[in-house]
Amino acid sequence: MNFPLVSKLLGVVMLILAIAFIVCLCTAHWLDSAAELELTQKAFITSLGISVFAAVLFFWVGRNHTKKFFRKEALCTIGLAWLLASLIGAIPYVMVLPYADMADAIFESSSGLTTTGASVFGDLESFPPSLMFWRCLSQWIGGMGVVVFFVAVLGFIGVGAKMLYANEASGSVSEFEESRIQSTVAKLVWVYLGLSTACYLAYWGADMSWFDAVCHTFTTVSTAGFSTRSASFAAFDSPTIEWISIVFMTLAGLNFILILRLCMGRFRFVLRNTEFAAYLSILVIACILVSAFLRFDGTGWSTEHAIRAGTFQVVSIMTTTGFATEDFTQWTSLPQMMLLFLMLVGGCTGSTAGGIKISRLVIALRQSIVGVERSFRTRVVRQIRVNGNTLSPQAVSEVNSYLVLIASVICGSILLVSVFETSHKIDTNLSIVFACLFNVGPGIAEVGPTENFGFLHYHTKLFLSLLMIMGRLELYAILALFAPPLWKRFS
Repeated sequence: MNFPLVSKLLGVVMLILAIAFIVCLCTAHWLDSAAELELTQKAFITSLGISVFAAVLFFWVGRNHTKKFFRKEALCTIGLAWLLASLIGAIPYVMVLPYADMADAIFESSSGLTTTGASVFGDLESFPPSLMFWRCLSQWIGGMGVVVFFVAVLGFIGVGAKMLYANEASGSVSEFEESRIQSTVAKLVWVYLGLSTACYLAYWGADMSWFDAVCHTFTTVSTAGFSTRSASFAAFDSPTIEWISIVFMTLAGLNFILILRLCMGRFRFVLRNTEFAAYLSILVIACILVSAFLRFDGTGWSTEHAIRAGTFQVVSIMTTTGFATEDFTQWTSLPQMMLLFLMLVGGCTGSTAGGIKISRLVIALRQSIVGVERSFRTRVVRQIRVNGNTLSPQAVSEVNSYLVLIASVICGSILLVSVFETSHKIDTNLSIVFACLFNVGPGIAEVGPTENFGFLHYHTKLFLSLLMIMGRLELYAILALFAPPLWKRFS
């Protein structure tokens, strides 16, 4: 393990947090009332001081680093960065909100930085503007990932940048030119900034206040789901704003490589992408089914209302954004089960969305079809192809390993949550795990879109905070931290 280099990279993450806290401190002086400023100023100065101190300490420890950077350094950096960022990001909540304990603060911070969108707080309108700004800004930072941002601008990592991107952003390193990783990731950041700008202008043009537009831009493009209103998008009561959100949630659920290729005019690359076709197919079919069910299930809604409500919730859940315009826990079981299924599916690899990811499910489905054929044609040989390329046995094996691992984590998490939450039914505990592990935010039953996670046990909130980070980093970067061989020094 190259500890000095890992330490230096963690120092960069701390500097990014420090810059974010400076922005929040300026926001506090601009928008907070005098009474609010007394609390928020102290909170953000404390957070800034801790971030700067940690950055200086990490840079000092890593002052004599070498450039040996392998997969285990990438996993260690990613895992520790998200854990430390979530802890430091909790400071403003616990210092500003008198009713927030440390578990609440860590949960909210983890939910923000992992773009989950689950909350333990109910009356959001009572938040100081600067704290609300930090809440939403943390999701925007977490959208592409703290690590992706500094990989895009730092050159001392070399080839290690490719491993950092693959482990943080669910991206496939095969999609990058071998010698152009930093340039490509920098372009992806520009795509992210471009989407954010377009989203803000659209919201602002639809009569959102500039503050609401900024905050909802942060949480839409990052497919995160925090809102400035307790009722989420239902509070705006605007079909125009809802359709704008649908468009940008759909775009944010795409692989950012595809968006970059579209901007470069490489339409053939996009059209032959297997995951893109599957993503749109699942999205369109689910929207049609849910909308039709809402229209003809005795809700009394007009066709336009049913289409808009069904489309909004399908897109919001599948992209793991978590916004809500309707209380879908009041719907009948079929559309609720479809939404639960979409939580599991998630968006595309290389996007800001959570879930298992469509590419893995496509590979698993094709492998299963081949397995069925081999049950009666034992000598048949079928190659699994994705995006026109044949997958190696190792790639297929990695998908299988991930699916087994995620299934094990789900089962273990449900059992552990059930130990602490003995008074809740199995559907609530199942939904709690799905909503946090797949970074969705709202679930069904007692954690629906009109509820929050504040009623949970102290230890449950801490465990779910870890679960959200595991889901955001696709398990390995956190689980690897508990593997003794990871911490051995290289020779």
